[in-house]
Amino acid sequence: MTTTRPSRGRRRAPSRIERAAGKAAALQKPRVILAGLLLLALTSVMLLDGYLRAEVGGDQRVRTGAGTSTVPDDILDGGPILTFRGGRATTVSVPDKTIALTFDDGPNPTWTPQILAILEKYDVPATFFLVGSMVSRYPDIVKDMVAQGNEVGIHTFTHVDLSYQSDARVDREMEQTQLALAGAAGITTTLFRAPYSSKTDAIDNYSWPVYQRLGEDGYTSVFVDTDSDDWKRPGVSNIIKWATPEDGKGASVLFHDAGGERSQTIAALPTYIERMKAAGYTFTTISGVTQAQDAAARETSGQQAGTLPGGETGGAGVDGADGGTDGADGGDGGADGLLQAAHREATGLTLYEGKALVAAVTVAEWTVPTLSVGLAVVGVAVMGRFGMMLILARRHHRKRNRGRFSWGPDVTRPISVIVPAYNEKECIANTLESLARSTHPIEIIIVDDGSTDGTSEISREAAEALGMTNVRVIRQENAGKPAALNNGVRNASCDIVVMMDGDTVFEPDTVRRLVQPFADPKVGAVAGNAKVGNRDTIIGAWQHIEYVMGFNLDRRMYDLLRCMPTIPGAIGAFRRDAVLEVGGMSEDTLAEDTDITIAMHRAGWNVVYQEHARAWTEAPGSLKQLWSQRYRWSYGTMQALWKHRKSLTDKGPSGRFGRVGMPLVVLFQIVTPVFAPLIDVFTAYSMIFIDFKAALLAWLAVLCVQLVCAAYAFRLDGEKYRYLLMMPLQQLAYRQMMYLVLIHSCVTALTGGRLRWQKLKRTGEVGTPAGVS
Repeated sequence: MTTTRPSRGRRRAPSRIERAAGKAAALQKPRVILAGLLLLALTSVMLLDGYLRAEVGGDQRVRTGAGTSTVPDDILDGGPILTFRGGRATTVSVPDKTIALTFDDGPNPTWTPQILAILEKYDVPATFFLVGSMVSRYPDIVKDMVAQGNEVGIHTFTHVDLSYQSDARVDREMEQTQLALAGAAGITTTLFRAPYSSKTDAIDNYSWPVYQRLGEDGYTSVFVDTDSDDWKRPGVSNIIKWATPEDGKGASVLFHDAGGERSQTIAALPTYIERMKAAGYTFTTISGVTQAQDAAARETSGQQAGTLPGGETGGAGVDGADGGTDGADGGDGGADGLLQAAHREATGLTLYEGKALVAAVTVAEWTVPTLSVGLAVVGVAVMGRFGMMLILARRHHRKRNRGRFSWGPDVTRPISVIVPAYNEKECIANTLESLARSTHPIEIIIVDDGSTDGTSEISREAAEALGMTNVRVIRQENAGKPAALNNGVRNASCDIVVMMDGDTVFEPDTVRRLVQPFADPKVGAVAGNAKVGNRDTIIGAWQHIEYVMGFNLDRRMYDLLRCMPTIPGAIGAFRRDAVLEVGGMSEDTLAEDTDITIAMHRAGWNVVYQEHARAWTEAPGSLKQLWSQRYRWSYGTMQALWKHRKSLTDKGPSGRFGRVGMPLVVLFQIVTPVFAPLIDVFTAYSMIFIDFKAALLAWLAVLCVQLVCAAYAFRLDGEKYRYLLMMPLQQLAYRQMMYLVLIHSCVTALTGGRLRWQKLKRTGEVGTPAGVS
């Protein structure tokens, strides 16, 4: 055994790479924060979209049968308009031969514009009680509605029965709808109709306190006299019949412009208006009714015409605006005056918050459907990948394991094993012990990359204890893993070099199996089968599944397609001349193994996978170390792909990789890993807001497909199936972490930065292969 030491002298200045690494390290925290903010923003958009898409269905109370002991009799027997002027509850009835036409549950992009067109044609105003979530989704319809001269009121934000909600929920439903109206049409309103309400005689002990509380805030609650029941779709004739007041009486009449299929309402409305006008009825709004009552009261009391006591209706719940203003007659039309009675101009913070809400909803309305389409495409790609992996992996296994298959004459000549090591005192002795059992002649070159823990001394002592005379220890100042590997290649005396990590152990016949493909002169590099040695923890088991299914099953596929993207650093073999031909291990990227593999393809060499050459490596034992490792891997892969982007337009072997291998790597290692975890997020979204059972079944179906693929991969590798019990949890937790890592890498790629060869904490728990099961 020989040892080469660096010459003594003045300590060198920090290299360009180290200076860049220091700068990059300082930028990591902001990038992590930015990645987290991106995820938070996406989650917020999806939650907002789901909140807005709460469906509005029938018009029946959630619970019925409550008592009315606390409700005044004059309210139960009163008119459909409930006010609390001066703090006293009073009701207002609709005058005879007058119809206050009202519509609930809108706006709807299909039905509301058709209703507005009918109203405009017949010069009839109406009062629309709007659901805030729908207002925020379709603000232009509300703007047109108000501009046409119609009146709007609040129907809560999510169409919830307020009788059984907390005070905070009631306030939130009202305030959010007011903001939506402010953002859509620049107004707020004093009118309110509770979802699932009907006539005043249906007010009970649960709902009465809500109306009292809202009345104190300045709201006028509106009920109905006549219900068309159009939401039941009883037929046009029944809708007209049920909406017609009896004996010429006035009425607050209820129709719906949303909440379901409303074609019967559209068909009935023109006939209904014509019949009512022919019967001598006039149409007005809710404000028209209250103004007519006020005018009658003034005339009776001798008050001066044109003065309104409406100031008492203003309140904190509607921006604290005064309720009174100049009135207008309550006949057909009369838009401007009528609107001023219930509507308030939104100003200040309310207006800006409303516009912000509408803008956020617009983003959600665009983002979620776009993501849905994208995820559908990704889902098809993922399923296609699984199918392709299974088919090609089976072909690869059958081809390579047939009795007649041979790479050529056995490769028996000595080879060089290069072990780059940086502070590997826990593992290096186990590595040397495993190499001492090799059934193939080897020389071992340990390149100590400036270790400070005595790695080189431990290596010498272990070699002496094992009686190994084929070990050389080369010490160099810390320069990074690529430099250590290049140093080893330059000092290798054999034409084939095997590269392995300092925390990895080989089986006795690993080297012999690994180098057999070099019997084919076209083969320039061989990827071995890296296995997780410390798989008895949850994190280790997750990585074990990933290695067997995600890496090795992939490598079988890439081998047959002749576009292997990565020779694993834990176990790979190269022709020494081929490595020198492509310029050695590059320092341009963090993934030097991916970089040189692509370079080998571009130089015309074949890169193959040898499944029977197994190496046992120590996977990261904590989430922090795992994050660090996978961040380097994913970012380095992006760097390598960008570095070799010209292969897309090259000819020959380089072009083949560029047009076959590179798209597959981009699709399967960058695009689908980013979007695949979102399938889980959308599953949760669907369970909460759409259909729980269907979403759960779809998620389980995808999981079953993955389990089938994983089980087949385990079968090919001869692994025990018990680890697959961890796979559902892996899909819920581990994959989300990998998603965040990839987002972090994408942010780094967009903002620039470099990292040095990062050292993970090792325990040395992966001993000789004989002890691994």
